[in-house]
Amino acid sequence: MPQPDAITIPQTPAQGPAPVPHHLRHQQERRRQDRHLAAMSRRLWEKPAGAVVKLGDLRVRITDGPNAYMQYKDVFVRGIYRFTTDNPEPLIIDGGGNMGLSILGFKRDHPRARVLAFEPDVALCSLIRENLERNGLADGVEIIEAGLAGSRGTLSFASDGSAGGQISAGGTQAIRVEPLSAWLDRNVDFVKLNIEGQELDVLAECEASGKLRQVERFVIEYHGWAGGPQKLGDLLNLLDRNGYRYLLHDFDAETCGVTKPPFRHRPHADWFCLVFAQRI
Repeated sequence: MPQPDAITIPQTPAQGPAPVPHHLRHQQERRRQDRHLAAMSRRLWEKPAGAVVKLGDLRVRITDGPNAYMQYKDVFVRGIYRFTTDNPEPLIIDGGGNMGLSILGFKRDHPRARVLAFEPDVALCSLIRENLERNGLADGVEIIEAGLAGSRGTLSFASDGSAGGQISAGGTQAIRVEPLSAWLDRNVDFVKLNIEGQELDVLAECEASGKLRQVERFVIEYHGWAGGPQKLGDLLNLLDRNGYRYLLHDFDAETCGVTKPPFRHRPHADWFCLVFAQRI
C-alpha cells in the first residue's frame, strides 16, 4: 500500500522568555519600592530631631524622623521632582528648601545644575548648607533666606521646625519674602513650589509681570487647607491660559489618605496634590 508523503513540520526558532508587559513591570517595581520603604519607615520614623542618618549613599541631618521618611520617599523613591532636559547645566528654582533633600536630589540628577533655593526659616537654611557640604553637593547652589509670596516685603511666619512652617498672621517670626518674578530674568528649566498655600499668589504675580513663561516646567504642591478657600481651579486655569499642559497627582494613601475612596467630605482635614505643568 503506498505510503503518504512525509509532512515536514516547520520548527519555530527558539525564543527567550516573552517580554514582561509594561503594566506588570510597573507593578513589580512598585512592590519593590514598597518593600524598601517599609524598611526605611521602620528605621527612620523614631529618629530624633537633629539626628544624622544615612539615606542611600547620602548622610543627612534631619528635622525629625517622619519628615525625613516622607521626603526621602517622595524625592528619591517616587521621584516627584525628577525631570529630563537636554541642558547640561539647568537652572532650577526650589521654593521651600526645608532640610535640603529636594536640592540633594536635583544635584544628584543634574550635577552641573545651578539651584536657587528659597527657605524663610533661618534654622533650616543652616541645615540645608550643612547637608549639602557634608555630601559634597554645595557647588552651584545659592540659598536665599526668604520665602516666596505675591510681593516683596516682610510677613509673619509660623515655624514648626519640620515641614509645616507657613506664612501666618499669628506667626512669631518676621521673614523676608520675594516675588518669584524677580528671579525670572532668563529661561528657567524647572521650578518647584512647596510654599504652604502661597502658590496661587506667587503664580498670579508672575503672570501679571509677564514673566511666567520664562519657566519651562513646574511641580507645584497645592495645599487644600480645611475650611479655606478652594483655589485649585484658579491655579489650573492660570496655567492653562498661559500655555501650560498639566497633570495632577494626589500622592499615596500614606501621605494623603483623605483623597482616596470611598469619598466623603471631611471638614477638618487638609489635603494636598501635586501639579506638574509643562510649557508648550
